[in-house]
Amino acid sequence: MRAAAAASWASQKAGRGKGSMIGGLIAVKIDPTIMTQLGRGRQTVLITGTNGKSTTTRMTTAALGTLGAVATQADGANMDAGIVAALSVHPGVALAAIEVDELHLPHVSDALDPAAIVLLNLSRDQLDRVGEINMIERKLRAGLARHPDAVVIANCDDVLIASIAYDHPKVVWVSAGSGWAVDATSCPRSGEPIVWEGENWRSTGADFHRPRPQWWLEGEDLCGPDGFRAALHLALPGRANRGNAAQAVAAAVALGADAVKATDATGTVREIAGRYRTVTVGEHDARLLLAKNPAGWQEALSMIEPTSAGLVIAVNGQVPDGEDLSWLWDVRFEHFEGVQVVASGERGTDLAVRLTYAGVEHTLIPDPVRAIESCPPGHVEVLANYTAFRDLNRDLEALA
Repeated sequence: MRAAAAASWASQKAGRGKGSMIGGLIAVKIDPTIMTQLGRGRQTVLITGTNGKSTTTRMTTAALGTLGAVATQADGANMDAGIVAALSVHPGVALAAIEVDELHLPHVSDALDPAAIVLLNLSRDQLDRVGEINMIERKLRAGLARHPDAVVIANCDDVLIASIAYDHPKVVWVSAGSGWAVDATSCPRSGEPIVWEGENWRSTGADFHRPRPQWWLEGEDLCGPDGFRAALHLALPGRANRGNAAQAVAAAVALGADAVKATDATGTVREIAGRYRTVTVGEHDARLLLAKNPAGWQEALSMIEPTSAGLVIAVNGQVPDGEDLSWLWDVRFEHFEGVQVVASGERGTDLAVRLTYAGVEHTLIPDPVRAIESCPPGHVEVLANYTAFRDLNRDLEALA
């Protein structure tokens, strides 16, 4: 770990960032078993899914924090190097809440032998990197089968997640919602159609249906086992974040946390690596939202204030974003009457074409900061994908 620490220090001194990733990469190269060693003796919760990983990890960390100190990633680095870095800077901490990329979950579970695994949702994401969604479902199901002692906190409203956890011996089912069902119109187990009847669903070709939840949302309250009910007051917007909080509380309770204290703790999470924060840009108050795939974009678009002075949508197509932007055509952009829309980012032209076909009046300004400044004074919503969001935050910090 000394070599890793030295590399991290050098990266910081060179102005290349916090140095956590390079330190983790070197540690893994020197000793491939380092993750297992760092995880030994800890009660670890792994959090994965297509959307909401970072938010739910922060909420789980807050909820577990009612029991004691928690090791976690501060920056959302959710592959091997980032996980090793997070564990290495929290020696002796008995609890851990670790965000994990979906593709990495099976081998990270093998290395860390988690006490609990949180499964949020599963939908298409960066086909050029991740691949077809049914293949991911099968890989995660096989990986989970190797850990029968782990408590699985699974979203029963997501068909693909339910299929992954359906046969597991220790499942806590949470009704966390599913605003995107496009990728689960057929049963992942039989290939036959999925039929929805109200909030319930069932397969027409297999003995597979929506499990009964042990935790669910009812109005402003979170409800759970043994008649538990408590008001859920979140600082973060959106129905999806209420579902994230429900799964975070269920995970913390599975590890021994008090349900009321855990529920209250989720409300202390206010922003995640710059997401949801509001910044001042000249005469504008810009709220920054991140989305990375069709399901995430649809959820983020539902958070847009209809009375906003403007909406800036920034899209890049770099490797971390996925270079294939065909998913733009899966997102419904058709409901922004009365809001000034600006297409932006390195792939702003691709977005402008999609907005044109959606009948959305818009302008095209590639620089997101200039795009914000072009809007009328007042509140501006800014929705960006991964590298566009990262670069915008860098530029705003430089301006400040």
